[in-house]
Amino acid sequence: MSTSLNTRRPTEAETGATAPTAPKGLLPVVLTATFMTALDIFVVNVALPSLQGDLGAGPAAVQWVMAGFSLALAAGLVTAGRLGDRYGRRRVFGLGLAFFTLASTACGLAPTAAALVGARVAQGLSAALMGPQVLAILRTAFSGAAQARAFARYGLTMGVGAVFGQLIGGLLIRADLFGLGWRSCFLINLPIGLAALPLVRRSLPESRAPQRPGLDPVGVLLVTTALTGLVLPLIQGPQLHWPLWTGLCLGGSLALLAVFAVHQHRATTATATATTAATATTATTPLVDTRLFRDRAFSAGLLAQLAFWLGQGSFFLVLALHLQFGRGLDALGAGLVFTAIGLGYLITSNTTHRVTARLGERRTIALGGLLMALGLGLLALTAYGAADGGVRWLAPGLFVDGLGMGLVIAPVTSVVLAGVEPRLAGSAAGVVSTVQQVGGALGIALIGLVYYGAGDPAAAFGRSVLALAVLELVLVGLVRFLPRGAHGAHGAAEAHRAHEAPHEAPREG
Repeated sequence: MSTSLNTRRPTEAETGATAPTAPKGLLPVVLTATFMTALDIFVVNVALPSLQGDLGAGPAAVQWVMAGFSLALAAGLVTAGRLGDRYGRRRVFGLGLAFFTLASTACGLAPTAAALVGARVAQGLSAALMGPQVLAILRTAFSGAAQARAFARYGLTMGVGAVFGQLIGGLLIRADLFGLGWRSCFLINLPIGLAALPLVRRSLPESRAPQRPGLDPVGVLLVTTALTGLVLPLIQGPQLHWPLWTGLCLGGSLALLAVFAVHQHRATTATATATTAATATTATTPLVDTRLFRDRAFSAGLLAQLAFWLGQGSFFLVLALHLQFGRGLDALGAGLVFTAIGLGYLITSNTTHRVTARLGERRTIALGGLLMALGLGLLALTAYGAADGGVRWLAPGLFVDGLGMGLVIAPVTSVVLAGVEPRLAGSAAGVVSTVQQVGGALGIALIGLVYYGAGDPAAAFGRSVLALAVLELVLVGLVRFLPRGAHGAHGAAEAHRAHEAPHEAPREG
């Protein structure tokens, strides 16, 4: 279903999807930022023990080194997506990359735990500026098969940062470059960021919504407060055994999200009923255009995104706990075990666009979900003794799980965004990125209840991976609600919307 009330057919220049002319350096630049963000979410797990001793950080400070980044990232994504629509996606991306590089340097040089927590919050806000712009740029700069390949590279980069983050951190700490120890896990971003920054203006075409939408200050306040109230208790609740304030925060956040949804719907209606662009005031421009949810691919795809990301962060957490506390491995040894997932992931994520072109996105996502469920089932056998014999018996299940991950992560993202009008790409990308982050936090909280409620380490791991296997089967079931066809692989929705929706032209300079 179209999300636009304008039936004028756009010109080719207005579509904002000109894959043949996309600069060659575009993907390396935006995917560098994606890798840095994914890496910094997971690499800190390895650095925590040494930084805790070096800075004299207490348990609360250590928790906030983790929570500060995730909280700031989740709370800022929706607003950041709209900032890109208004001020230009390249401009906002460049600012985010510059700030992220500075914040990473501040993390690496932090003299106290409080300074490190503050720098991690700044890192999260900077990552929020970049994340939606990456998805929006991929949506507007590529189309058809080129877009499918671009999203496949995006999925590959996210997975490599997540899967190998712990290994990379362990290697950096073991190498102890220049005596930096844990600080190198953050300072590694400095040369990467400095190398990428000069290429932003040269390699990224500028694009923005055609009428410079307003920022909707009421919407910004509502969504930021609501997401903070939602994510904070999900992060802190498991460690604190769910005190009263966590329940109050969750209830209040849900109420605020309902108010935000009503506010956005009213703003969308006001904008849609304006007779001309001149009468549509910036005060009524919504942060999230609710007409997006009329698109079946967008709304059903978000549910699939949520199901997928519920399992990802929680799986990495329980696996790391199992390896280090259940199997007695150190951080580097645990990181090496993660390479089994990485190997499977690299095999399929490099070819996902070809599989999608042949099977379509629905079947590709379903196949990936089934493989993940199978891999998690194999891991459960090791926990319950059916394949007891050391860490090496984890490898088959991890490898199969990695194969499934590689088949899901790119199609489940592209299916949501491929049919979105380019003028709404930033807003839609902010929603998608927020679902990813909230899904990860919610999954950690829920699976954490399963893990810590079991007592015995082996049983805790076994119950957790079985619960995650069920979750992957839920993902497979949700696939049936996605529309038939493959807009990411063949650009079918792109062609359809070319008859229905106005788009913006990319702006150079």
